Amino acid sequence: MKYKPANHIQDLQYFGEFGGVNPSISDSSTYTFLSAKTMFDTFEGNADGCYLYSRHSSPSNLYLGEALAAMEGTETANVAASGMGAITGTLLQLCMAGDHVVSSRTIYGGTYAFLKNFAPRLNIETSFVDITKLDLVEAAINEDTKVLFCESVSNPLLEVADIQGLSKIAKKHNIPLVVDNTFSPLSITPAQLGADIVIHSLTKFINGSSDTVGGVTCGTQDFINALRSVNDGANMLLGPTMDSLRSASVLKNMRTLHIRMKQHSKNAMYLAQKFEADGFRTVYPGLPSHPSHELFKKMMNPDYGFGGMLTLDVGTIDKANEFMELMQEENLGYLAVSLGFYKTLFSAPGSSTSSEIPEEEQIEMGLSNGLIRFSIGLDDDIERTYQMMKTCMKKVGLLEAHKA
Repeated sequence: MKYKPANHIQDLQYFGEFGGVNPSISDSSTYTFLSAKTMFDTFEGNADGCYLYSRHSSPSNLYLGEALAAMEGTETANVAASGMGAITGTLLQLCMAGDHVVSSRTIYGGTYAFLKNFAPRLNIETSFVDITKLDLVEAAINEDTKVLFCESVSNPLLEVADIQGLSKIAKKHNIPLVVDNTFSPLSITPAQLGADIVIHSLTKFINGSSDTVGGVTCGTQDFINALRSVNDGANMLLGPTMDSLRSASVLKNMRTLHIRMKQHSKNAMYLAQKFEADGFRTVYPGLPSHPSHELFKKMMNPDYGFGGMLTLDVGTIDKANEFMELMQEENLGYLAVSLGFYKTLFSAPGSSTSSEIPEEEQIEMGLSNGLIRFSIGLDDDIERTYQMMKTCMKKVGLLEAHKA
């Protein structure tokens, strides 16, 4: 039986203070106590159901955290003000000065920059490896390694991590496997495959309307309690607190996530097949040509498809820019970073979302400057969209140049 994450979201039912079908929004920064002893117990972490201060937790944030934990099948979760707030808080909770991280080499540019450029200030070092080669992953682990980090589907190259294989390595060496599942909500459930901690940027598919930033860390009750500790919790002390109004908004958008992911995946599969048939180097996990196609199929919850992300290589950055600008002019989408919006978003990651990665390392990992990353939208008539994109390709000379 495959895991059914949408069912777990569906089964959650909250009532508002006055019987509303949406939970009431807690619009307070601080909370009162009926006794001084209860305040003391709350500071000590021994008063369940009591709220102290919204940087620590709030009812609205806890509602959203419960829904995300239900989706990912973890004991609980802690939301943050951004995806990077979740990522950095999690890594800093797990690592101290002198510790070591083993990370996939193809990850979101912000995560890469944090591990490569910022964490060394704290004497935390990282080895970046090809996550698809389990022997290289294990070889990179040493006695100081405290975290194995990867993305289910990597940004921007769409490499697929063997989460079960990585979990076996992590357990063998007694280190947690932390998986960023931003690109594949519902499609992949890392905790069911052996991940210890699952992270999302809520900004993307989960929220789906490109109107807020947010993040979440899903894990055990003990780990989330540690993140929130008033004494040494990274999320409590670094302060990446999500606003209650935004939490309530994201929670409402989660109700349609399963519908949206199916449409994103359906549209992406259609376009990927067409682009590949046109002769372009197209990367999409749903294509048999993807090196990890069978691995994704083995891991996936099949109802939700292979996700909404694909890449297309048009050869040069000049051609990529010309093509993207024309698509924007034709209302096919936006030349913009991020993903998960109802309209298609496209960017050249080498000069945008992955620009933190040095050029020589981009070349080594196969990130060409003509690569376009697409977040495919919810278009109702995807065949019409393709025909319009094909017209744009012809206008900028891409199809003729490619076939020549």
